[in-house]
Formats: sequence, C-alpha cells, structure tokens
Amino acid sequence: MTESPFSEELAPSRSRPPWQYALVAVPLLVAGLVFWWGYNRAQPHQFSGAVIQGLTAAPDFSLSSDSGPVSLSDHRGKLVVLYFGYTFCPDVCPTTLQDVADAIEILDDDDAKDVQLIFVTVDPVRDTAERLGEYVRHFDESFLGVTGTEEEIGSVATLYGIYYRAGEGSEATGYLMEHTATLLVIDREGNLKEVIPFGVDSEGIAADFEYMLR
Repeated sequence: MTESPFSEELAPSRSRPPWQYALVAVPLLVAGLVFWWGYNRAQPHQFSGAVIQGLTAAPDFSLSSDSGPVSLSDHRGKLVVLYFGYTFCPDVCPTTLQDVADAIEILDDDDAKDVQLIFVTVDPVRDTAERLGEYVRHFDESFLGVTGTEEEIGSVATLYGIYYRAGEGSEATGYLMEHTATLLVIDREGNLKEVIPFGVDSEGIAADFEYMLR
C-alpha cells in the first residue's frame, strides 16, 4: 500500500524574529527615500513668476537711504529683490513686504543672509529717507528703503518698466499712488531673473529664492 505524502505530520514553521524583518525593511526604506529625493531634485523647478530668459543685465542705479547712498551694484553676489511702492500704501505694499519677510524666514540662515530687498519709493514727495528706513525695517531689519528726486525715481522706474501715477484718495489718506506691484528678482551675477506678480505666497517666493541661490 502506497503511503500518502500527507500522512506524516508537518513540522511547524519557525517564525522569524522581528529584527530580521528590520534588516530587510530599513535598507528598502532608505533606498526609497534616496530615490524620492533624487527624483525631486531632478525635476525642473516651477517658478512662481515669469522667468527672464537669457542674460539680461539689471540696470544699475544709485539712490538715497537713511544710512547713505545705495547702488544696486553694491549688492552683487546677493539675490536682490526690487520693489517699487510707497509708505502710504494701504494694502498692496505692506502685504508684499510681509510676504518677502516671511519667505526669508523660511530660508536657512546662510541663504537668508544672501537676500537683499530694496524698496524704491514711487512717492518721493512724501517718502523721506528717514520715513522709508523706519517703514521697511518694520518688516525686516535687512530691508533698505531708497528715494531720490522725482526725476531720479522716474528714470529708475522707466529702466525697469514700472508704471506709477498719483490718483485720487480721501481726505484722510491724501492722494494714493497707482503703481506696478511686482517683485523684480536679480540674481547674484546682476541679471534680471524673475518677475513675481502680486499675490504669490511666502512659500512660493521662498522656493524661488532657494532655487536661485543654489
């Protein structure tokens, strides 16, 4: 009579100790993280604004701050952010400056030190150098506010394609300025790199700064 292969009692399987599973799982996890990091680093950066293609040198200028003359070329080697606005602005200017300040806070310390915002007034009649300095430092101690004669401001604004004009206000505010509300980002080599529109949040601005500072 042929003996059935199922007649013998099967020996119970021995379970592996947990640490043996860890020996397999941990390397797989590390490999997955390395792949994910490398994949993301390889993806092209999606800018929050309009990128200026090619090498477009940002025109140099010299205006006045409460600590002395400020020239764009003084900050070569840093990422310079130009913003044209005015201290009596009720909403757009303070919102934009706060967004940039928050973006700088997101960066690590080394990158943060390499970002310089220069606030150019479009209202030189009311914005003295002292008023500008006090205003911009409310947002970040590193910010610079600059002014000049009406002719000097007009010349710099024209170089950068900035529109502005005095419009009606109220008895409380006086006249208000209509102006282009974009951030102009100049790279370490002095080239105009990006135009960021109003409304981009601090995370988006910080991501662009971080990419350009690599």
